[in-house]
Amino acid sequence: MEKVTERIRNWVILLVLFLVVFDVFIWAEILFNGPNKNAELYFLDVGQGDAELVVLPGGVKILIDGGPNNRILGQLNSVLSPFSRYFDLIILSHPQTDHFTGFIDVLKRYQAGVFISNGQKGTAQNFKDLEKIIQENKIRAITLAEGDKIRYQDNYLDILSPSKDLLLSNELNDTGLAIKLKTQGAGALFTADIDSKIEEELIKKYNLDIDILKVAHHGSRFSSSEKFLINSSPKIAIIEVGKNSYGHPTKEVLNKLASVGAQIFRTDKDGMIKLSIYNSQINIFRKNNQ
Repeated sequence: MEKVTERIRNWVILLVLFLVVFDVFIWAEILFNGPNKNAELYFLDVGQGDAELVVLPGGVKILIDGGPNNRILGQLNSVLSPFSRYFDLIILSHPQTDHFTGFIDVLKRYQAGVFISNGQKGTAQNFKDLEKIIQENKIRAITLAEGDKIRYQDNYLDILSPSKDLLLSNELNDTGLAIKLKTQGAGALFTADIDSKIEEELIKKYNLDIDILKVAHHGSRFSSSEKFLINSSPKIAIIEVGKNSYGHPTKEVLNKLASVGAQIFRTDKDGMIKLSIYNSQINIFRKNNQ
C-alpha cells in the first residue's frame, strides 16, 4: 500500500512540475512575444543571398526572400518564438536561387497565408520544388507589380517595380520586386538585385527619400549609383552578403554609401541586423555569430 501511495505521490509531483513548466512557457509567450508596438526589421545572415523578416506593429510577419539554402531556419529560430509558426506574407523578389531556395525548407516548418511574387518562373530545378510545396500547403499565390500596394493599419508596402515592360526582360534582375515600406514614421526600400538602370527609373517616378536601404545585389558595382544614393539619401544601408567570388560588396559601392552619410552594415561582418522602429526612432542591433 505504501508503494502505491508513493507512486501516486510521484505522479502528482511530475504533473505539478509539468503544469508549472507549461505555465512558464505560456507566460513567456504572453510577456515576450505578444503584440508589439514597434516595427522590427531583421536582415538575416544567410550567406550570399537575401532574406529579410519584417514584423509590423501588432505582430504581422512578412518574410521577404529566403536565401540560398536552409541557413535561414537557424536565423528564424533565433528570432521567433517556438510557438510562432506562421507568416502572414511570404514575398519572393525574383526567382533566383539565392533568393528562393531557403523558402523550400521554411515552408516545411512554417505555415503561410499568402505567397507573393512577380509571377516569373525560375529556371533552376528546385524552383519546381518550391511551386510544389506552395500547392501542397494550399498557400494562396498572388502576382504583384508596379503600382500595387499592401496596407495593414498605418503600415504600407508599395511595389515600385517592375513595370509591365520590365517583366518582359530576359534579365531576371530587372524583374525584381522593389518594395518601399512605410512604418512607424520611417521608410525602408528593399531593392532585390536591381541595377542602376532600374534605379534610374525609380528616381524618375518616385520620391525615394528613405531612412533604410537594403543595398541592391549584395553591393554589386552595377547597382547603387551615385545619383540614386543622393536621391534616396539613406541613413542606414544594409548589405546582405556572404563569401563570394564576385567581389561583393565592391569598394566603389562602399565609398558611395559612405559619401552620402549612410551607416553601413553588412551581414558577413555584422551578422544578423535588427532594426527596431518606433515614432521615427530607429535602434540598431547586431548579432555576429562569427
